Amino acid sequence: MNLAITGAHVVPVTAEPFDGTVVLTDGRISALGSDVTIPDGHEVVDAAGAWLLPGFVDAHVHLGVWEEGEGWAGQDTNEMTDPVMAAARALDAINPFDQGFDDAVMGGVTAVNVNPGSGNPIGGLTVAIKTWGRVVDEMVLRSPSGLKAALGENPKRVYGEQKKTPSTRLGTALVIRRAFTEARNHAAKDDAEAHLVHDALVSVLNREIPWRQHCHRADDIATALRMADEFGYELVLDHGTEAWKIADLVGGRGIPVLYGPLIVTRSKVEVRDRSLAAPGILDRAGSPVSLITDHPVVPIEYLVTQAALAVREGMDAAAALRAITINPARVMGVADHIGSLEVGKDADVVLWTGDPLELANRVLRTWVSGREVYAYDPEARRSSWAARY
Repeated sequence: MNLAITGAHVVPVTAEPFDGTVVLTDGRISALGSDVTIPDGHEVVDAAGAWLLPGFVDAHVHLGVWEEGEGWAGQDTNEMTDPVMAAARALDAINPFDQGFDDAVMGGVTAVNVNPGSGNPIGGLTVAIKTWGRVVDEMVLRSPSGLKAALGENPKRVYGEQKKTPSTRLGTALVIRRAFTEARNHAAKDDAEAHLVHDALVSVLNREIPWRQHCHRADDIATALRMADEFGYELVLDHGTEAWKIADLVGGRGIPVLYGPLIVTRSKVEVRDRSLAAPGILDRAGSPVSLITDHPVVPIEYLVTQAALAVREGMDAAAALRAITINPARVMGVADHIGSLEVGKDADVVLWTGDPLELANRVLRTWVSGREVYAYDPEARRSSWAARY
């Protein structure tokens, strides 16, 4: 459906806000501004002063692979039978009918990066998808969008309990170094045959996709920097809980940090020093910061809540909006499609009652690729989602 949303306070994220109109044509943004001519055949939606923003983006979730309320039957986050699972694809385990997808569009989140878990030193290929659809293949923005890896407590616990390598931090780094070295050597052979694991790792070495490094403690982050220097790949820090302690080193390199989840208890040693002030510290140090929920660790609809709390603790409000829109879109390699309101980008837009960083405000309507997928019904106990069919 083609439509024009008029009378809105428009926040494009990559440009200054204005009061005016955004036109959606054939699933894309075709025009926006304070003085826009509405094309014939477009339905007009009067926003009546409500705020219009791009759909939010969460660059680190387990949406659809760690299903809520399903127990072991819906738990497909980690294939913990081999420390090197570089060829495993999160795409193959996503259930788009997981309840979390409904919660996402209700919370204004229209795109996510679905990751394997952190039980393995090398966990598998990630995928960037939209949060509405019936078949995951139709939701894909980029596949693969990265290769997930893990340092720290998780892999050494998992394989230490199995009496296998790695059982220590140095063993985890060894597993990763060995895998990259073997992949590089394999690729150097003139007659090298296709090899799923090596091919996935070579795509990282060739900087075709980023290395998504799960790490919390500052010493693990230093190891991540060291190995990135050794192998020359594009590094993204997932979680980066103690990155604020070495913000000058991380920010000085301009390394993206996907910080979070923020509103959790200190459930293990690695997250003792998580801080609501950290996103602001990292942003000021030069890191492109994204905020993440790690859904279902924090329910995905609370992505914006974390942004509001980061602002309360010193993060610039414009930076906080970038941290849930354009910054994660860039990390996922899909910023040409989503993350801001610009002509030619996908019509993933969300109408809010007011400033989303003020927590009393809520989503009124959500459009994905120009199709309305959520509308708030104040008279219903549960708001209604548009039919998937």
